[in-house]
Amino acid sequence: MEMEKGNKSSMEMVEKEVEIAHNKKRGGIRTLPFIFGNEVCDRFAAAGFHSNLISYLTQELNMPLVSASNTLTNFGGMSSFTPLIGALLADSFLGRFWTITIGCLIYELGLISITISTILPYFRPEPCPTQVNCQEPTSSQLSTLYVSLLLTSLGSGGIRPCVVPFSADQFDMTKSGVASRNWSLFNWYFFFMELASLSALTIVVYVQDNMGWGWGLGIPTIAMLISIVSFVLGSPLYKTVKPNGSPLVRLAQVIVAAVKKRNEKLPNDLKLLYQNKELDAGISLEGSLLHSDQYKWLDKAAIVIEKDAKDSNVLSPNLWNLVTVHRVEELKSIIRMLPIWASGILLIASSSHMHSFMIQQARSMDRHLSPSFQISPAHMSIFSVLTMMTGVILYDRLFVPFARRFTKNPVGITCLQRMGVGFVINIIATIVSAIVEIKRKNVAAEYNLLDDPKAIIPISVFWLVPQYCLHGVAGVFIFVGHLEFLFDQSPESMRSSATALYCITTAIGNYMGTLLVSLVHKYTDKERNWLPDRNLNRGRLDYYYFFVSGIQVINLVYYIICTWFYTYKSLDEVCERNKEEDLDEGDANISVENLKDG
Repeated sequence: MEMEKGNKSSMEMVEKEVEIAHNKKRGGIRTLPFIFGNEVCDRFAAAGFHSNLISYLTQELNMPLVSASNTLTNFGGMSSFTPLIGALLADSFLGRFWTITIGCLIYELGLISITISTILPYFRPEPCPTQVNCQEPTSSQLSTLYVSLLLTSLGSGGIRPCVVPFSADQFDMTKSGVASRNWSLFNWYFFFMELASLSALTIVVYVQDNMGWGWGLGIPTIAMLISIVSFVLGSPLYKTVKPNGSPLVRLAQVIVAAVKKRNEKLPNDLKLLYQNKELDAGISLEGSLLHSDQYKWLDKAAIVIEKDAKDSNVLSPNLWNLVTVHRVEELKSIIRMLPIWASGILLIASSSHMHSFMIQQARSMDRHLSPSFQISPAHMSIFSVLTMMTGVILYDRLFVPFARRFTKNPVGITCLQRMGVGFVINIIATIVSAIVEIKRKNVAAEYNLLDDPKAIIPISVFWLVPQYCLHGVAGVFIFVGHLEFLFDQSPESMRSSATALYCITTAIGNYMGTLLVSLVHKYTDKERNWLPDRNLNRGRLDYYYFFVSGIQVINLVYYIICTWFYTYKSLDEVCERNKEEDLDEGDANISVENLKDG
């Protein structure tokens, strides 16, 4: 029996070595055109679909502003929750390649269905050019919209948590590997995503406003189809990481084993805690997590008691009774990350509706570039996207080398410092938004236009540019830093799940944002409501902006406290371990030679 188990273990080790050798021939920078090509087309489709959808809901489906904004925010929240399902499927048994492929196909079905609904008049209420006493959509018309949004939400659940980890799978992401490259995968990922968004905002939004919504949503549908083809064509080049079972099960095993051994005492020598590199080989390709002193009660899951020691299967134990130090540290890493992760929730909640509100502001302002040409309200997002694209390049090529001189950190500043800077800039951007809204309403009052919701106020739409640019700069620091933090500090076998956490931040934030807007709309004065349904000129949007900037300040204080107590994970990297083993072998050889000479 023991020989059979030994042979089985040997066969598994051989299979892993063959798989590693096979993967060494794959991956690298040659895979990025296919992966980024897929993601660029996907982001182009998503940005073209979502960026101006508030206009479709309010202008074509005649939905009230708050109802339309809440619909988009709720489905945005759902599309940020579904990545957790996609991540668990990818990490457990599907793998990232197939999860992305299936997600793209489901997303494509959603785009096809909503494109068809924009072409057939049956799926829309009667036009209402005055935007007064409009006929709202029927339940069947709303059902078609909801099914389309549901499909896109489910599809994004397979795409979003897996693209960044799948891209990272193609490279050496150990500290030494990252330090050896003079470019950041995360920075360039965000650059290409913003490039796709920029293309969508300039091309698709123009088509939607000038050629109709059939072509306006048909173009993203075609782009999504191209993304699927691009991704599948690169499959022979991809380096793939084999799924190693559900990460949630592994975390649960640690908790159950720790509870079972809650009355046991930890050994004085922590090296006596259970370690098994062969057992952990599939979930520690980059190296083993080192023991940390936090949450010591979890260490009891790795205590080898007399019953475990007598067990003939100690090399492959019942993991509900005994787990390795590496698996205990996986759970500790997740627990340490959660407070930092949560800091993004209030940020998203406070700014989730700002995009919709800023589009409505832009719609009421003078958007002419010349007497015969004016830009679409949704085109204003271009300034945020351009700023983020430029910012990512400047950050990667100028700021990082400059900061490296002082910090000696290969990436310039830590991801936590990067996020903190972004939080501060975002607060400034929100305050600027409030000041610009005060200016817009003062001009409307000066020209007696407060009671005309369709009036174009004689103030240039470019007054909104500073807030868009500041939000873009904040994004360079917050969003890239947040994703990099979750990826870097999560256990390597849970990176899809960690990326899903990034998406869930958006989901919870969106739902909290919906609750926040609904409460503000319900409980502020009806005659001077902060967020009115139809006439923004009679609202108090500036009050709302100041209110959410206060929330962001509170969130910043919370974030600073969390970062003060945070401890980075410690990893025994494979390359470092191999060097030590080589040195040990070298010392052993020298000793043997000395004995022979003696």
